[in-house]
Amino acid sequence: MENINFEMLLVESAKLPMVKIDRELFLRKELRGKYPKEIIEKAIEYNPAYAGISVEDINKIAKSCIIAERNKVTALSAAAGLPGGFAMLGTVPADLTQYFAHVLRILQELIYLYGWQELRLDSEEIKEETKNLLILFVGIMFGVNGAVTTINKLTGQVAKQVAKKLPQKALTKGMIYPFVKKVAALLGIRMTRQIFARSVSKAVPVIGAVVSGGLTYATFTPMAEKLKNHLASNELASVTYYQENKEDDVIEIIDAEIIDEIDENF
Repeated sequence: MENINFEMLLVESAKLPMVKIDRELFLRKELRGKYPKEIIEKAIEYNPAYAGISVEDINKIAKSCIIAERNKVTALSAAAGLPGGFAMLGTVPADLTQYFAHVLRILQELIYLYGWQELRLDSEEIKEETKNLLILFVGIMFGVNGAVTTINKLTGQVAKQVAKKLPQKALTKGMIYPFVKKVAALLGIRMTRQIFARSVSKAVPVIGAVVSGGLTYATFTPMAEKLKNHLASNELASVTYYQENKEDDVIEIIDAEIIDEIDENF
């Protein structure tokens, strides 16, 4: 099997109608009944941590979201492993696209809970900045160190903008594009290895359904948990950060030193 073209997979999966998560509707649904209206409105306008919602509370909501998406994608994967399923060996990309659509769904849900603003997935063509952020977040899910370092640096800038109630500026500038490309290439290799194992299991009818669903169940949750834990540890999800930094008006731009630090982690 040739290495998966991750950027192509990302674009094709993002086109599916079930992928887009409306940030405002999602946060309103998850926070309704748990917090006063004014807290919910502030969480939507800025982010949950800025509104005073603790990371411990957000972790509980995130956990339930992961379970819900995991159950959906596992059911799809098991069905695909049955004879006549939509993802027998000859049409693995269709199965992969469906699987990755749920990865993108939980990715959006998690980043919105932990403080990021809405990604633009409602247009026919994904903007470059959105695609770059998606690649980096998925990179964290697959344990790519360079993605972790890059997102850490971007998070610091976003948190400062939120603390000062400033409009969110474009973050993925030209200087980090090469790192995004490296992450995408690594993801293509890692996903090829993982999906090849799932594909082989589908060559055996019925047993393949159990194995395929089990592999999806076993891989989806750790990936989502890895992203959840990373997001929970950053400034964007820290109530204390906003309490202590509302007077900090220093908004930095990614510079050469940061680029060097990212490069060392590949």
